[in-house]
Amino acid sequence: MASDNQSLPPLPLPEGITENQVSCPAAGLSFHILEAGYDSSRSKPLIILCHGFPELAYSWRKIMPGLAGAGYYVVALDQRGYGRTTGWDTSPYAEVDLSQFTMTNLVRDIVILVNALGHNRVHCIIGHDFGAVSASMCALMRPDMFRALVLMSHPFKPPPALPFDTAHSAPEEAAASGPDKPDIHEELATLPNPRKHYKWYNSTAPAASDWARPDQGLKEFLRGYIHLKSADWAGNTPHALEAWSAEELAKMPEYYIMPLQSSMPAVVASNMKNEDASLTKRWLPDENLDIYVQEWGRTGFQGGLNWYRSQTDPAKMRDLDLFAGKKIEVPTVFISGAKDWGNYQQPGALEGFPDSCPDFRGVKIIEGVGHWPQQEQPERVLEEILGFLEGLKGKNDGGKGGMGMPLGDVSWE
Repeated sequence: MASDNQSLPPLPLPEGITENQVSCPAAGLSFHILEAGYDSSRSKPLIILCHGFPELAYSWRKIMPGLAGAGYYVVALDQRGYGRTTGWDTSPYAEVDLSQFTMTNLVRDIVILVNALGHNRVHCIIGHDFGAVSASMCALMRPDMFRALVLMSHPFKPPPALPFDTAHSAPEEAAASGPDKPDIHEELATLPNPRKHYKWYNSTAPAASDWARPDQGLKEFLRGYIHLKSADWAGNTPHALEAWSAEELAKMPEYYIMPLQSSMPAVVASNMKNEDASLTKRWLPDENLDIYVQEWGRTGFQGGLNWYRSQTDPAKMRDLDLFAGKKIEVPTVFISGAKDWGNYQQPGALEGFPDSCPDFRGVKIIEGVGHWPQQEQPERVLEEILGFLEGLKGKNDGGKGGMGMPLGDVSWE
């Protein structure tokens, strides 16, 4: 299990943010949280912030004071497998209990933490990147507790449908009734320039070692990875893809659809050859990047990568059959950067929002922003979040309110 971290130095945090360890035996975890706006009377609405990969609760430091200043109690957590949250299984790749990283268990973690905080309802849960997956699943599975949803950089993809109307079909017809999915890995591998999908690469045994011990050094690797996914890389020209096919997916940058024989550090090194890595220092100075280097150098990457392993293993996704056909019922908004390929990595997900989220309040695309919106332009992200929260006042009734942006509204800032 993850080791105790009481001897670690405190994180350098903006004024108004404190860190805490919250023991949650029901989850088997001690959560490391950042909090702002705490009130012992528990009278303030609670906002939960979920980070993505390879990030931490620390990634929310720039917008937490603004949310607290607007009257909210704001909590960002290091999720299972990340940072200073302890208690998760740190066994080697072949021995890890991956049931700890199924979506229902990750949602269970957050439900347990919310109760430990002394709340039975979350005014809004906000998730970025992989954190948008856990946040959306919280809203999908427990709309009574998570009353509104903000997604960033990763659109919601509903659980897959189950075979339908097969009771009176011949066995062979019933077996063939599922969706006809291409073997995307075989297709990618047989392209003229063979490729592979980063999620499946991140699920392989060598990935954690690749991430932890890159040839260029961990700091240079993380700086390059962050640079390539930001608006500072001119190669980011995202657009909608027509289908989940090798030819379409291969239009994405190599950090998403990798050369078949490359590691992620090799992809970053190749694409950073002629880049000015210092461009990102204006919004992620070295002293901030050093926190990520320190934390990932201490924990390794396998905990975070176990999320990919669970998501790419059909056996570990069967728990989502419980929610097949279910839609997100609570008010939802999508906020992202105009230079973020994450908006389109699942073809059709962004366009499907009004159907998958009936109380959808719109897409807000921010110009000059890539994959790290709350760090690249925190002021604009805070503005959009507060605008969404303002629209919920008097209407946050579990998804039946009628105020907010019209369905499918997109604004380009």
